[in-house]
Amino acid sequence: MPDYRERLWPTPWIYIASLLFIPASILVLAPVSLPAGIITGVLLYGGVVGALSVTAPVIEVREGRLRAGRAEISLDDTGVAVGATDDAARVERGTGLDVRAYLVIRGWVRHVVRVPIVDPADPTPYWLVSTRHPKELAAAINGSRRPERTEPGA
Repeated sequence: MPDYRERLWPTPWIYIASLLFIPASILVLAPVSLPAGIITGVLLYGGVVGALSVTAPVIEVREGRLRAGRAEISLDDTGVAVGATDDAARVERGTGLDVRAYLVIRGWVRHVVRVPIVDPADPTPYWLVSTRHPKELAAAINGSRRPERTEPGA
């Protein structure tokens, strides 16, 4: 069972706004065929809803690993995760963003968690991950880390 799991579903207003494909299709195709406009609009709406739903990434912390979208990293290679909300999250996604960062961000999710990468061989300085629960995700990442390994006799 995962320590944390979240799917970044689009918000309801995205699905509602996508309904505009139906009247737009009707408007464009009505001079040719009203039924074709209705059918095309419904198919377009179904395609958009399907694409948004299928491509919604999963954020998961499980068995000492963080998975964000298609990428996965061992928590041994990460530093202390920090959640950001409101203005701090806006800065993280905007002016404070490092171009080398790995991003799994969605415009309809306001909060983010920044996960530093401490592996010297990895050129990525950090992961920036959208989440609706930044405190819980950061706590899961920080709490799932394996205890520090010590050398024998140290």
